[in-house]
Amino acid sequence: MRAMRTSPAPATLDDAEVARLDDLLERRAVPFRGFSLEALDGFLSALAVGPEPVPAEEWQPLVWGPKPPRWDSAELAAEVERLLGGLWNTVLRRVRHDGDDLPEALAPLVALPDDPLADHPDDLDIGHDWALGFFAGIELRGEAWDRWLDAEPWIDEAVELLERLATGEVLAADPQDPPTPLSYRERLEIVFAIPDLLADLHQHRIDQATPRAPVRRAPQPGRNDPCPCGSGRKFKVCCAAA
Repeated sequence: MRAMRTSPAPATLDDAEVARLDDLLERRAVPFRGFSLEALDGFLSALAVGPEPVPAEEWQPLVWGPKPPRWDSAELAAEVERLLGGLWNTVLRRVRHDGDDLPEALAPLVALPDDPLADHPDDLDIGHDWALGFFAGIELRGEAWDRWLDAEPWIDEAVELLERLATGEVLAADPQDPPTPLSYRERLEIVFAIPDLLADLHQHRIDQATPRAPVRRAPQPGRNDPCPCGSGRKFKVCCAAA
């Protein structure tokens, strides 16, 4: 029996592929405490920008809940793997995007109303599932993320914005005061800021992983050596004395 050749994952998912993955997740993941499409997008975003890599064989089973499904055929299993790989590639291209205008194909998969800029009730919790997925991704490398948060105040502030999406609350400066409910407009601003937030975290990850070459200084002549300026005098009474 010949082994089935798996098609490579696409560089980005098109609309039909996004819809297909959404349908699979709604039927085979969400009812079993797995990820919705929006939560999965947030989850993979955290993995893509986080301080330590997470291999696919570790994160893929978590997509479907505590007990990954048994697929009806090898063809379906291969399709699922291809779609997950395509979403992962999409997320990677999103966080690595260099430019002001993010292509629509790379936009975070956050469900928004038809006219997001219109007035909407504050209990419309856009971004909630995406943020929950992001924090699920953080948990896979919690200690490494904690070191980032402790070392970089701006990362702590960025993650706090996503906490607001997840909880629907803005914590008061005084811990004794009650939190303030997050308004729809505040939610929308955070959602629109997600691509820049991810790009900044990705760049920080690259900077942290880039070895820094030691600064090498030219060897200094001894005090009694001839001065390198060519004056013929000893270094200690020439340039060293300047």
